Amino acid sequence: MYQERRVLVNSLSFILETQGLVQRYGPKEVLHGVDIQLSPGAVGLLGPNGAGKSTLLRTVLGLLPSAAGRAQVLGFDVATDALAIRRRIGLVPESECMVPGMNALEMTAYAGELVGMQHRDAIERAHQVLYYVGLGESRYRDLGGYSQGMKQRLKLAQALVHDPDLLLLDEPTAGMDPPGREAMLGLVRDISRNKGVSVILSTHLLADVEETCDQVLVLKDGRVADYRPVARQTIERRLIYDLRGRGAIEELAAHLVQTGHQAEPIQDGLRVVLSSAEGTEPIFRALVALEGRAEIREMVEATRGIQESFVEATS
Repeated sequence: MYQERRVLVNSLSFILETQGLVQRYGPKEVLHGVDIQLSPGAVGLLGPNGAGKSTLLRTVLGLLPSAAGRAQVLGFDVATDALAIRRRIGLVPESECMVPGMNALEMTAYAGELVGMQHRDAIERAHQVLYYVGLGESRYRDLGGYSQGMKQRLKLAQALVHDPDLLLLDEPTAGMDPPGREAMLGLVRDISRNKGVSVILSTHLLADVEETCDQVLVLKDGRVADYRPVARQTIERRLIYDLRGRGAIEELAAHLVQTGHQAEPIQDGLRVVLSSAEGTEPIFRALVALEGRAEIREMVEATRGIQESFVEATS
């Protein structure tokens, strides 16, 4: 039954589709006639603060009735089938949602029961997803002792307990340290690429989208500013470095271009694009060939692709 449902969902042209979607808070219009069509997979939802990201998620969940327009999620109409949509969606909200007096196992099972699971099935599934997110050994601990990263992973477990077809993540790495962030992003990648679950990741961290998503939607002032595949910029497996030093930097650039690499001048230096298969070796080969006429004192990885698209779309 579940496999049949997943096949049906994956056959849909769009996991989320809106036509002229408008949302207001009192007299203030927050979403202005939004038209989007998001294909199955992992979608990064980007935008400055106040762009309407969280409002869009609440609206497509049916938590906020739209002021105008239409929206469909997984083929269901938000205005008439909000309950059916919520049964098939997992949500990781930005705000904390811990219940005092409950441990992680109880909270996760309770989330399953809220969408219609039988108590025994919810308990069994809660054990499974808590181990999956790395909280198996901590599932009976008092939540007051949980770190921010553990709380975020608990919210993810609650969102996964009922095997959703679509996972909505609102700032899932907020407040996490680097190891915790990497662990969370690893889970998101596995969910979207190996579990067959589509993901919409709402964040202001461009690197999170680059590491996990294959599409990016940019909102600005409640309107769609850009929508494109991430693959065009980031899944080509390129390494981009900014080099700064002294000496014959122009000769270094020319040598790299002659050997089939992209090199262009930037302020006080050079931007070089390499393939991940070669790594940084072409740079050092070029430096050796120049016999000391160029010296590199700084080499930093450059953020490009989504960042440039984001800046362009929101400026």
